[in-house]
Amino acid sequence: MGHILARAFARDGHEVVILSRKAGKQWRTVLWDAEKLGAWASEIDNADVVINLAGRNVNCRYTPENRREIKESRIRSTRVIGQAIAQAKRPPRVWLQASTATIYAHRYDTPNDEATGILGGSEPNAPDTWQFSIDVATSWEKALDESPVPNTRKVKLRSAVTMSPDPEGVFDVLLGLVRRGLGGTCGNGRQFVSWVHEVDFVRSIYWLIEHDQVDGPVNICAPNPLPNAQFMRALREAWGMPFGLPAANWMLELGAVFMKTETELVLKSRRVVPGRLLNAGFKFEFPTWPEAAQDLCKRWRSQG
Repeated sequence: MGHILARAFARDGHEVVILSRKAGKQWRTVLWDAEKLGAWASEIDNADVVINLAGRNVNCRYTPENRREIKESRIRSTRVIGQAIAQAKRPPRVWLQASTATIYAHRYDTPNDEATGILGGSEPNAPDTWQFSIDVATSWEKALDESPVPNTRKVKLRSAVTMSPDPEGVFDVLLGLVRRGLGGTCGNGRQFVSWVHEVDFVRSIYWLIEHDQVDGPVNICAPNPLPNAQFMRALREAWGMPFGLPAANWMLELGAVFMKTETELVLKSRRVVPGRLLNAGFKFEFPTWPEAAQDLCKRWRSQG
């Protein structure tokens, strides 16, 4: 997500500064540890916009150590960004803070929007890993709420998975399964997939920057989530693959252990819609998955 945004901002002529633990090559990078104030905090002063996406990758096994790193990396980086903004002489107009659409409950019946959506954590028979993800998401947002920055607007980006043709991204991984004939239905296929095309992800970020009246939680996702079975079928059709081997739950659990990840990423039903964006008149360029998948497949091919 950070790469997608930095690329778009730089292309449009904005000055981009990346805070990272390691030096970068494409954009000006300032080193930080994502935990303590340092020289990097001067970059916050006089910035127009701060976007914090920092946090340990969740694509891993939820061992006790990984759980600690996933949660603490998000809370600590959010708190220290708040401290840097609070001490700035000219604080940014807006702070866009990453959250996740995973914060909503696993459900099939009704979409979750910002006004009426049900937060997760109390679903019957939910696996412990799902409860952990809700704890991470709510703690992450709480850290933002508790940051005293009265002169800076705060927005919680409850983002679905962002689809782009970039190497090693979510779309690249899913397409890799399809190309190998493995892109069939996951589990029973009823679980909803919420997603957003990278074009609309970038456009929604620009929109949030420009609309000073919008704060609090905002769902960043396409308006038409769809069940996994339909999602994978549309991706196969966009690529031109006539079949895809399905994967039962036990196969996914076994594969998750082998790949050092968790099945929550594919089995939890994320039926999320962008209520606030739609109500404000935001128009998506890619509102439906079949058209988005076709565009992404075409671009993936053109990039070799």
